Amino acid sequence: MPIVSSYNDRIRPLLDAVDSLRHLKIMQEGIQLPTIVVVGDQSSGKSSVLESLAGISLPRGQGICTRVPLIMRLQNHLSPQPEMFLEYKGKIVPTDERHIAHAIVVATEEIAGKGKEISNSPLTLIVKKKGVPDLTMVDLPGITRVPVHGQPADIYEQISKIIMEFITPEESIILNVLSASVDFSTCESIRMSQQVDKTGQRTLAVVTKADKSPEGLLEKVTADDVNIGLGYVCVRNRIGDETYEEAREEEAKLFETNPQLSKINKSMVGIPVLAEKLVKIQATIIVKCLPEIVRKINDKLSANIEDLNKLPKHLNSVAEAMTTFMHILGSAKESLRKIILQGEFDEYPDSAEMHCTARLAEMLNQYSTDLQSKKYVDNDPKKNFLLDEMKVLEETKSIGLPHFLPRAAFLTLLQQKVMDVSMIPFEFVDKIWSYLGDVVVSVLLRHCDNYPQLLSCTRRAAKNLIDKKHQQSIECVKDMVEMEKLTDYTCNPEYMASCNKLMSRQDEFIKIVNGLGWNIQIDGFGLINVSHLHGKGSVVDAFDVKMRMTAYWDIVLRRMVDSMALHLTFSIQNLVKKEMQTEIIDELIGPQGNSLERMLEESPSVAEKRTKLEKSIKLLKESKNVVANIMDRVVDNFD
Repeated sequence: MPIVSSYNDRIRPLLDAVDSLRHLKIMQEGIQLPTIVVVGDQSSGKSSVLESLAGISLPRGQGICTRVPLIMRLQNHLSPQPEMFLEYKGKIVPTDERHIAHAIVVATEEIAGKGKEISNSPLTLIVKKKGVPDLTMVDLPGITRVPVHGQPADIYEQISKIIMEFITPEESIILNVLSASVDFSTCESIRMSQQVDKTGQRTLAVVTKADKSPEGLLEKVTADDVNIGLGYVCVRNRIGDETYEEAREEEAKLFETNPQLSKINKSMVGIPVLAEKLVKIQATIIVKCLPEIVRKINDKLSANIEDLNKLPKHLNSVAEAMTTFMHILGSAKESLRKIILQGEFDEYPDSAEMHCTARLAEMLNQYSTDLQSKKYVDNDPKKNFLLDEMKVLEETKSIGLPHFLPRAAFLTLLQQKVMDVSMIPFEFVDKIWSYLGDVVVSVLLRHCDNYPQLLSCTRRAAKNLIDKKHQQSIECVKDMVEMEKLTDYTCNPEYMASCNKLMSRQDEFIKIVNGLGWNIQIDGFGLINVSHLHGKGSVVDAFDVKMRMTAYWDIVLRRMVDSMALHLTFSIQNLVKKEMQTEIIDELIGPQGNSLERMLEESPSVAEKRTKLEKSIKLLKESKNVVANIMDRVVDNFD
């Protein structure tokens, strides 16, 4: 007689679907499947329970018998002739009831080695046999704390890691095998399952060896001190050479006649009850999880197809390569136009360094501030007021009428002031082009990311162009500095207005100096001590030169800022709109260029990614077909 049959006809299609998904290795895509996971301390009787459910003999012996995750797929088979085979490492190995235990040992040794080490690579056992329940379970190595001879010192940690990997997903049902002879609360398997299932809502306990320790078992399973939410089932292990039919008969007799065990509710005893519970729980969890599995498959499939479409097109000719390259260059040019010229940074919302218009404006403002900080060559313009001017006037005087200001004096002072600030614009252009170089290279490399063959030539072309633009700016600064040193000229009316305002204090200033006064307040300078000027000659001329230079120097500094702003704006615009494209094309297809031909060779990283995505998409499509064929039947059968 079959152990259980009421659900088999309805559960089989569901199980086949889940088993097909498992066979397709859908879990490698991060999609968990509903699974009954069998755990238990070593010697808890785990193997005996599985043997009774499957009606076959599993490997026995001292120490750990299960050294790899054993996926047991039980299928009720109408034919009286059982079919059994193992699947592992891409192989299918047929076997039979007589040789099944040996075949499992051989397969385990091939997976985990001939010693006593364990492995997390699974071994699948398919059992098609008349009367077995339609179940798929994963049997895991028994928990042992103390390594025996030949086992690694960290055997407990290795086993724990495998067990936690399987029982942690919410889709897993934990079948916790406990020996009737032990205190359940001390079992390591209970401690592990409680870590991931504190309420016990997905844990079912099967208590073995009930015939060996019947005393107090009723109290243990009814008190439920360890939170077993799905309940307990007490069973008797098969003894000696008993057939499975004989073992079931003896088990039924035990729970009917034993004084202590007969008091346990009949819904909590026997292998048939366990099989029925497992089948129903399995059906429930599959029906519950299937819609979410479908959603995850669809989401993952859509994401992978999108990622595949983002990969570069495989190119078959130089013409295709050129077309693709020009598209890349056009996209990069548009990105640079947006971030450098237009101030649009939607492509880099969180990267402040790529918000170029703002950064360039900051650098220009800082350049202006640096120039203004050098407005007065001496540290304190109020100290030794007019002495520099008087000294220059003394050295540039010539035979002629008095109080005619020599132009050489003004130019000498102007040249000194220009030289004192001359390094600031050079440092400014260095900073500007270093920054722009980083931005241009970053944008170009991002757009070339799918074609690593272009990276080196693109980087080289960008660096060469930035170096050229940098040198052009240096020449511009040189010219600007030399022009400012060469002559004194402005048509800016502010010069005369400022000069007249400053010169309006000349008479008062001279009176104070001649009257041996000490201080005078002058706009732009503050309170000036003039005691050092008492008795000095050329004070009138020196004051005249000082005020004219002060008015003119403001114009010079603003002109140096304006000139650089206009030069850089013009230079950057030319770079983005014309020169970058020309430079990169010359680098790509010039005499030394072979990057177009190299674009035809797909890079190993892209090829590997493409292969991985195509394999994943194929798997997910097959998985989608598997679940699509079963969804309608799920609703009809389990409403």
